[in-house]
Amino acid sequence: MTWMVTGGAGYIGSHVVRALIDGGIDAVVLDDLSSGYEKFIPEGVPFVQASILETDKVRAALTEHGVKGVIHCAGYKYAGESVKFPIHTYRQNVEGTACLLEAMADAGVTRLVFSSSAGVYGTPAESVVTEETGTTPESPYGESKLIGEWLIRDQVRATAGTDAPLRATSLRYFNVVGSGTPDVYDASPHNLFPKVIRAIKAGQAPLIFGDDYDTEDGTCVRDYVHVQDLAHSHVAAARMLDFGKPLAPVYNLGSGDGTSVRQIVGSLLAAARSDLEPEVRERRPGDPARIVATGELAADDIEWKMAHSIEEMASSAWEAAPDEA
Repeated sequence: MTWMVTGGAGYIGSHVVRALIDGGIDAVVLDDLSSGYEKFIPEGVPFVQASILETDKVRAALTEHGVKGVIHCAGYKYAGESVKFPIHTYRQNVEGTACLLEAMADAGVTRLVFSSSAGVYGTPAESVVTEETGTTPESPYGESKLIGEWLIRDQVRATAGTDAPLRATSLRYFNVVGSGTPDVYDASPHNLFPKVIRAIKAGQAPLIFGDDYDTEDGTCVRDYVHVQDLAHSHVAAARMLDFGKPLAPVYNLGSGDGTSVRQIVGSLLAAARSDLEPEVRERRPGDPARIVATGELAADDIEWKMAHSIEEMASSAWEAAPDEA
């Protein structure tokens, strides 16, 4: 049984590949290296350098490697930047998912785990979201992920009752952090952890935007999940699809209570053994005080668990970060 990981040379995707291998499941990586690194792919794992937009190449790779299921991590993942580049975002995330689904149908591949996003919720009225919370995305990125879910839902419906029905689920989550191996790190120029780490390495004060929110310490509270915990549940979902177990269309992978920005920054400073003090600046427009997701349904169905503490998230991220981070 072989599973393809699209975007498997990226930060999240490469952890998913390792989790598959650790679970005794063969893996093949498809990645165009637009934001991933070939060095992140474990030795011995077949690698196909191609974009998910290249339907013929994807179809050929699925057939050549005898792929039975896909964990779809590829995509343009920058919510803020997506506002500047909406066409690029939709092409990569919407058209790319449609091309992948077409290639899977042609190759008879009938299992799919979609790495979605809690960005589909936008800024909900409630501070703790469940799978029943309304989806009101506020960026082209969040919209594109929601449309990806719709495409998958419609393909599941369209193939039901055929000889090759698609079985799929989508996993929604907020901020992915930490590292499960010292040679893979979050290289994003936009995410909180690498931003703080770069500041510390440069001897600059990490920035906190707003400390007067209605939260325990006045700073924004969000879900932060360890990348290894996230990868484990992607693979657990793949196993459940292999076993023919019924899965919900979507799952939240969240903590239920969250962590404040001040706690995150403090943990990273502690991991770096730095005596820098964070610098507080004015709030950024549109930042809600608290948004976290429950993970209860995922805990029941796909072995979701917050197995790593914030301190472990911070220390593993610091240890994996390159000197030039």
